[in-house]
Amino acid sequence: MVIKRPPDAGDILQGTLDMLILRTLVMGPAHGHTIAEVIEHTSENALEVEQGSLYPALHRLEDRGLLSSEWGVSENNRKAKFYRLTSKGRKELSAATGRWRRMTRAIGLILGESNE
Repeated sequence: MVIKRPPDAGDILQGTLDMLILRTLVMGPAHGHTIAEVIEHTSENALEVEQGSLYPALHRLEDRGLLSSEWGVSENNRKAKFYRLTSKGRKELSAATGRWRRMTRAIGLILGESNE
C-alpha cells in the first residue's frame, strides 16, 4: 500500500492492509490481483496496493489461519491462487474493525471533529 506517512506508522498500516484484505474477502474468494483492484477501486484510488506489500500480507494472513487458499483459473484463463476468508478470519475482521473505529473516533475527537 502506498500512503505518504511517517516511517514509524508501518505497524498501523500493516494492520490496516490486513484488515482491508480480510474485508475484501467477505465478498467471496479472490486472487491477489482482484483483491488489490477491489481495495483501490473501493477507496476511489486513494489507496494503491503494491505486490510487494500484498503478497507478504496474504501469506502472513494464511499462516495465521485467517485465510485459506487453493489454486484455480482466473478470469483471463491463467493459473492463480484464490484466497478465502476462514471463520477465524471473520472473527479477526470483526475485532480489527472495532479497533479501527475506536482509534479513528479518538483521533477525530483530538482533531476537534464532533460525532453529531
